[in-house]
Amino acid sequence: MKNNITITTERLLLKPLNRSYLSDNYLSWINDQEVVKYLETQVGSSKTDLENFLLEIEKNEIFAWAIEIKNLNEHIGNIKIDPIDFKNGYGEYGILMGEKTQWGKGYAKEASIGVINFCFEKLKLRKINLGALIENKRAIKLYRNLGFKKEGHFKKHKVFEDGFCDEIRMSVFNKNFKVKSFSS
Repeated sequence: MKNNITITTERLLLKPLNRSYLSDNYLSWINDQEVVKYLETQVGSSKTDLENFLLEIEKNEIFAWAIEIKNLNEHIGNIKIDPIDFKNGYGEYGILMGEKTQWGKGYAKEASIGVINFCFEKLKLRKINLGALIENKRAIKLYRNLGFKKEGHFKKHKVFEDGFCDEIRMSVFNKNFKVKSFSS
């Protein structure tokens, strides 16, 4: 199934992520240690690496969106559901808020609500999963506010800073997702 869907929220446009988003600004996000601190993305990517990543998204028809502020036409991050297991009815959530000047304004929550609603209403998924490093307190707070519940706890599971960090696995089921629209 091809992702050619634009999702509109109150303040955002979520547009299919593709090579048109290749930019020095986007490259600066994935090479900023503060931005990727809790992600699997490693600092040190080249513009060619980023272009190849975007090409893979296009080629594999991944449900990934660029997060843009409507009135500014500004790309501030990305959000995805990948992989998706249609047989078992679930997908894996991920988000990158790259533009640090836009942090703390509720855009991650708003984008998440838009994508989760799309997954439950249009893709007919029954469950969304995610993993979060236990140190990523802000993200975990967001996920809980969205209705995600902890399903698992993996001890010293991922490399983080100078050692290993626990990861929690969380999910939200379609029938339990109550947040249908954004409010700050």
